Amino acid sequence: MNRIRDEIRRTARRPGRVELEDTKADPGRSPLEQAIGMEEIERYESALARLKPEDREAIILRVELGYSYEEVARMLEKPSYDAALKATKRALVRLAKEMAGGG
Repeated sequence: MNRIRDEIRRTARRPGRVELEDTKADPGRSPLEQAIGMEEIERYESALARLKPEDREAIILRVELGYSYEEVARMLEKPSYDAALKATKRALVRLAKEMAGGG
């Protein structure tokens, strides 16, 4: 009989069950993801600053500003689309090496 009473007292001390609403996860970035993102941006900007000015301009024009290769060629005074494409690709390879610490 004492065991039954103890069990009744124990269950009475517990809060009742409450069904949670159907909620969705927060679509925003977590603080950790935000911190990692900021570190990556700082690495990118630091590596970009160590490149030659022409490489830096090619990357900024194409990647950050979204200009076409024809526009990049005109702005960097390259003779053709292909020349701008190759210059941008080479600049991106140099940037990747700088970001990896191999610069």
